[in-house]
Amino acid sequence: MLAHAPERLHEEVSADYTDVIYAATPEEIESRRKAFLRKWRLKCRAVADSLEEAGERLFAFVRLPPSRWKSARTTNAIERLHEEFKRRIKTQTVLPSAETAAMLFWALMASGQISMRKTDGWRTLPARLLDQQIDLAA
Repeated sequence: MLAHAPERLHEEVSADYTDVIYAATPEEIESRRKAFLRKWRLKCRAVADSLEEAGERLFAFVRLPPSRWKSARTTNAIERLHEEFKRRIKTQTVLPSAETAAMLFWALMASGQISMRKTDGWRTLPARLLDQQIDLAA
C-alpha cells in the first residue's frame, strides 16, 4: 500500500492499517477494514485498491484461535532470524549452495547461537483449527 501512496502519507497509511489488523475481533477487523477503504478511496484511491487487491489473504489469521493472532499477523520472528543469520554470514561472500546455507542455519540453531522466539499460543497448537480452510499462500 505504501508503494501507492505519496511519502507524506506513509505514516498515516501505516497507522490506519495497523489499527485494522490489531482489532480484537473478526467483526471489528471487518468494520475497521471498511472504514479504511472508505477513507483511502477519497484520500488516495490507489491505497484502497491495493488493500482490496490483496483481499482476504491479509486477514487469514482471523481463522486461527485468537491466542495465535499475534504470531500469525506479524513477521517479526522471521525477520529476527533473517537478520541474525545475515549477521553471522556477513564475512562469507558466497555460500556454495542452498544446502550449505541450510546446514549453516541449522548448525547455528543447534549450537544456540541463534534462537527462534516462542510462537504465541503454542500451547494450543495441537488444538483443532477453526473449520474454515486457511489459504497457505497468504
